[in-house]
Amino acid sequence: MTELFAKQALLPDGWRRNVTIAVGKDGTFSAIFPDSAPQAGAERFDVVVPPQISLHSHAFQRAMGGLAEKRQNPDDTFWTWRTLMYQLAHRISPEQMQNVAAFLYMQMLKAGYSQVAEFHYLHNEVDGRAYASPAEMSSRLVAAATDAGLGITLLPTLYARGGLDGSPLADAQKRFAGHPDRIARIVSDIRSHWRGSNLVHVGIGLHSLRAVDIQSIGDFLNVAGPGAPIHIHVAEQQREVDACLAVTGQRPVDYLMSHLAVDERWCLVHATHLSEAEVTSIASSRAVAGLCPITEANLGDGIFPFESYVDQGGHFGIGSDSNVLISPWEELRLLEYGLRLNWQKRCVALPAGRKGSIGGWLFQQSLKGGAQACGLPVAGLVPGARADLCVIDEDALSLPDLEGDDLLDSAIFATSRPPVRHVMSDGRWRIIDGHHPDEKRITNAFRASLRDLMSA
Repeated sequence: MTELFAKQALLPDGWRRNVTIAVGKDGTFSAIFPDSAPQAGAERFDVVVPPQISLHSHAFQRAMGGLAEKRQNPDDTFWTWRTLMYQLAHRISPEQMQNVAAFLYMQMLKAGYSQVAEFHYLHNEVDGRAYASPAEMSSRLVAAATDAGLGITLLPTLYARGGLDGSPLADAQKRFAGHPDRIARIVSDIRSHWRGSNLVHVGIGLHSLRAVDIQSIGDFLNVAGPGAPIHIHVAEQQREVDACLAVTGQRPVDYLMSHLAVDERWCLVHATHLSEAEVTSIASSRAVAGLCPITEANLGDGIFPFESYVDQGGHFGIGSDSNVLISPWEELRLLEYGLRLNWQKRCVALPAGRKGSIGGWLFQQSLKGGAQACGLPVAGLVPGARADLCVIDEDALSLPDLEGDDLLDSAIFATSRPPVRHVMSDGRWRIIDGHHPDEKRITNAFRASLRDLMSA
């Protein structure tokens, strides 16, 4: 057993002082004792918080970070960006996927994440043929995460058609093609191979209403198993809303809810363009709204109706999505700043009638929503949870001697880089003084893969 001691630590019931944290040999917290004295030999730190969770990621898109910022035509939108993304998706090999993902996952740890939900749909070879092992690409992602030391909830994602009208997949989408039986095989193979790992969880994804016929997939949802997460992109773009209305007569979330029993297992990613009735239906379903503020801003998606949603008790978490910039602190800052710009007022994100710290509330609520969306039975600094923690680098904060939620407000709103000194995941130090023990190897492999991709 390893013992740590924190002068301040963020526990589920709030900030506590003089906290002894015991880490068992099984990689979980065996005990947490606030108001305690440090034991001889305990590692001592000033501020410890739970790491954040990215509930939505497309790892391969890290390989195009910053390369889609040139106007292609006078009406550059998500849909023109998607064309560039498809070009990358059709070049990347399994080995390159693993190298890119390992680098990304290392960056996530350095930024203060310890868990990612990987929404994965690159199932086939570059020419669209099936790999001999359906889990070839999925296995590469899980191997990358375990190599870096990041927890992963793999979501093998069903992508079966080209549009809401039932059109077939376009040539550019054939690498994504999936069938319920093949997704079931991937789920089974991953669970079998990584059985017993604290770092690996599995659920399923439905790419979107346009890519999946939700009227015919009821049995498929059982593939995930009892309580396992189910994720779907929904209502990200107004064009998607218009198409859904034209084909089905209903808005996307209304259509989803009318055909499937959406509950706490579900994560509705983006859900940007909602009617008030749809806001209420998501909140009352106990599903998680998967918000990705950096990507949503980068792609011009729009602003989620956050105030109404949280006023109704809606659950939410943050995702890094396209991975153009890796920072949970920036995700939360942009979430709040988008609301301020939209409503022309300050300190918007708190539920109606609540006062206090914006940063503290956003941090804790997004952690809860992220854990739910990733299928983690317990998360945070609590006995029985996987031993994940983040030691804050106080030298990176805006002011000295901060305490409690003032630390999180500073980290989110007044700090230009992730204020992370050390990160533990599964009971092991993965980041020490801002660096990963295998940083050179992982970085060199990433750069070599990027050079090959860019020259292809």
